[in-house]
Amino acid sequence: MNRPELLAPAGNPATALAAFDAGADAIYAGLAKFNARERGENFTPESLGKIITYAHKLGRRVYLTVNTVIKESELPELMLMLAEVSRLGPDALIVQDPGVVRLVRRYFPELKLHASTQMGFHNSAGLEVAARLGFSRVILERQLTLEELAEIRKKTNLELEVFVHGALCCSLSGQCLFSSFLGGASGNRGKCKQPCRRRYFSRDGNGFFFSPQDLCAIDLVPQLMELGIASFKIEGRLRQPDYVSQVVKSYRRMIDAAQPGDRAFQGELRRELSKACGRKWSHGFFSAEAMRDLIQHQAMGASGVLSGQVDEVRENGFGFTARKRLHLGDRIRLQETNSEEGAALTITRMFVDNQSATRVAPGHRVFICCDKPVREHSLVFKIGESFPDYSARLAALPAPRQGLNFELTLSRSELRIRVLQTALPVWTHPLALAPAAKHPVTADTLAREFAAGDSTQFEVKKIDCTLDGNYFFPAPELKAVRREFWSWLKERLTPEAVSDPAGRALLDFRRDYLAQRPAPVPERTVETVAVVPGGAQPANRQALLATDIFELNKHCSEAILPEFCPEERLPTLSRAVERAWAQGIRRFRLTGLYGFAFFRHHPEAELIVSAPVPVANSQCVEQLRELGAARCLAHLELERDALLALRDHATLPLELYRLGRPPLLVTRARLPVTGEIRDNRGRKFLIRPNAREQLTRLYPHEVMSIPRLPGMYDFYDLTCANWNPRETTTFNFEGGLL
Repeated sequence: MNRPELLAPAGNPATALAAFDAGADAIYAGLAKFNARERGENFTPESLGKIITYAHKLGRRVYLTVNTVIKESELPELMLMLAEVSRLGPDALIVQDPGVVRLVRRYFPELKLHASTQMGFHNSAGLEVAARLGFSRVILERQLTLEELAEIRKKTNLELEVFVHGALCCSLSGQCLFSSFLGGASGNRGKCKQPCRRRYFSRDGNGFFFSPQDLCAIDLVPQLMELGIASFKIEGRLRQPDYVSQVVKSYRRMIDAAQPGDRAFQGELRRELSKACGRKWSHGFFSAEAMRDLIQHQAMGASGVLSGQVDEVRENGFGFTARKRLHLGDRIRLQETNSEEGAALTITRMFVDNQSATRVAPGHRVFICCDKPVREHSLVFKIGESFPDYSARLAALPAPRQGLNFELTLSRSELRIRVLQTALPVWTHPLALAPAAKHPVTADTLAREFAAGDSTQFEVKKIDCTLDGNYFFPAPELKAVRREFWSWLKERLTPEAVSDPAGRALLDFRRDYLAQRPAPVPERTVETVAVVPGGAQPANRQALLATDIFELNKHCSEAILPEFCPEERLPTLSRAVERAWAQGIRRFRLTGLYGFAFFRHHPEAELIVSAPVPVANSQCVEQLRELGAARCLAHLELERDALLALRDHATLPLELYRLGRPPLLVTRARLPVTGEIRDNRGRKFLIRPNAREQLTRLYPHEVMSIPRLPGMYDFYDLTCANWNPRETTTFNFEGGLL
């Protein structure tokens, strides 16, 4: 079986060290902006550079998350960040926004790209599009079964990455607007408030209707290894070093085990994993059975080990009877019984039976000192344990060195090295190599050897090696040649003499951006698109009648592809596209990037990119245009100023979602209720399952209605028709009221 990469989360530099100590092959981390965990501690460019340098010395990897939706006004700041990141040399960027994909490929082509799970790639058609976009790896949609993974793996050469442990989102990746709709905190922009973990109420009772159990796939590792999955990913960039260390150690042992399928061994590892505080475990979406049981609505959505309930509140702290053992240095979270998340804190002082103590045993009264507001009856969850102090190790990490790229050419009689980004002459060294009988020197060996310089100012980022034959290069001679080269280089090169490709890239972007011309303002801006299932008549005579591609009729002029199409249904969808084409349909609405794969043989098709694809900046529009799009629906979460900025720079005509009930959450999990529900503030929602699609959608009860903006086509979504005008609100997501 292939040995997969074990990829760990790192929300801060200390957690990165803990992950590498525990055996992680790679970590993924984010900077303060443009990453999906912005409320975490995250990294500074300086600390990230040190961790990258440290990881590369160990032969490990660091991936940087740039996995949020970017607004037009943020493009200059994003480009400055990408320029700085390119100098640090991470092993790949994890991205969500197609606009970021285009910027990296065009201006920073040396950076590898991994498609975030937020891009929603979930079938082989999507992976075909991912390859066209230049991705080397795809982090697949989490809501795929093992059988679907197996079929996808057979049809692509891209590296595939899957989550194996940690918290799960209820919604399909990149399609959740729940948090944004409720309070303007967009999960697509790293600010999710986790409304799926709250209590909701229906006619049949109440519960945590959208709160999934955590994923634990430790016993599925052998099957995933057999499938050839390249990377096993652990969720948890908001977690501390103790959690990450424990989880990484367990999965490291499982991957390296001689007999990973041994049940007793798996049981031992599950007992080890139980020391890492979390929710109840499940197999997530890896099987249809797991999807049916994933939501246990009676269980509170809080993570951690329940350790007591507050029954005493004072000005300087709170008291309760301990249910579990607690120590100084443990971290706890206070969870209010109405499910609103309370404060998290580290225990720094406690009293047991009125005596200062370092620990409390189950059954004893404990008073914990704190200066945060605490409500009586709040539940106390242990969410972490004390961990080593990494400050000294972090302070001792060397600063990153300036990166160099080499071109190395080896022949029988000579070694030549060109140092790119400099005006230095080509360095040459005469040789007299013999043909190799058994062990020829390889490009990897040469790259590894010449990257091992002892300079305090420079390090090698990339070496391109060319060999014109198979030669025997004795190791002592190779090391001596390498030392001679680095001695020559250090004598002649200063940091000021190295050119800055990132700086040139910024100038090129500025030039190209200023030359960019927006699409002409449409002459007729009142073109509504009525999305009516079942072939119903449009709401007005001006409307273009559009419908689900599986429910076409003679009135249709536009067909909509589904936002989610499992692998087994791809042939059916392909036939539906061809049938629509034969019926004269020439306009198709794509609700996922995978849809571009169906129109290779129909270049004259008019393709409209629609929600949930997040079109929020002109670079995204340009990327979609290059894929074949003729029009785009602006991202639903954009406020007025962001919409106007996008309109003024987009190179394709734009649509504006003006009226309808957009789905706030889409899931393959079985939800315990259907119909109308409400939250504890009285806001109403509609849960509607679709048996044919095997998906369930959550809609707002109120209809979203926003004013017309000049220069944009109107988009009306009438899938949830028959609304009461009094239930219409002029609202859009992150911007609030328009």
